[in-house]
Amino acid sequence: MGTLAGSTVLITGAAMGMGRMYADLAVRDHASHVILWDINAEQLEKAAAELSGQGSEIHTQVVDVGRLESIEAAASQVRSGAGAPDVLINNAGIIRGKYFWEHDQRTDIAATMNINALALMHITREFLPAMIERGRTSRIVNVASAAGLLSNPRMSVYSSSKWAVIGWSDSLRLELEQAGHRHIKVTTFCPSYIKTGMFEGVRGPLLTPLLEPKAVTDRVWQAMKDGQPMLMMPWTVKLSTALRGVLPVAAWDVVAGRVFGVYKSMEHFTGRR
Repeated sequence: MGTLAGSTVLITGAAMGMGRMYADLAVRDHASHVILWDINAEQLEKAAAELSGQGSEIHTQVVDVGRLESIEAAASQVRSGAGAPDVLINNAGIIRGKYFWEHDQRTDIAATMNINALALMHITREFLPAMIERGRTSRIVNVASAAGLLSNPRMSVYSSSKWAVIGWSDSLRLELEQAGHRHIKVTTFCPSYIKTGMFEGVRGPLLTPLLEPKAVTDRVWQAMKDGQPMLMMPWTVKLSTALRGVLPVAAWDVVAGRVFGVYKSMEHFTGRR
């Protein structure tokens, strides 16, 4: 995929942070329609005002992606307006950093699974049939996490949501290829901690500094256009995944906990206040 001229881009969690940065990239790449989904109406309108007047038509929808009814209503409006997106960035997510037994079943467990895992499936399911039938080059980016590849204390529910995303997203990639719908490419993104405020207070493991948001979004954008199946950042995510795959559990726990410091990275987590 070269230029996005004439295309429609839909981004979830687009009012601030990295979602907002993806919107900037879509406008800069000359997308005809940029659709911003977020639950924060005030920030959403602010983002739209900043993006307007640069050549792309900006659309905003207040959507609670944790609720299927909200997704269905918003998706119906998109299909009847700009049409199904050519590029879908499933970016929205939340984090609850605490021990499993401290999680509230509704506001923590259900909310995390609904927003981080089920929402991506529901949103993609709303648009995928039209993307398949249309037959033109399309892209889907699913934001997972390195936490979906490696277990970590104080991230049990968050990790489970991201494990689900990775399994579903890469399976979707294979299904599209197997069914002959190769015009649609799926990119699964697995980053370590990013400096967005969402992970305020975390400490990066050994050789794994907190990632800069702009550098991350630029890499993801290029991976999306290239149709890259999976992007892991930084390189230590690949290393850790490989080591976990070959070492016995007890040995890996020593390496991850005492050497790399992965198991202590969430000890001072506060998150975005």
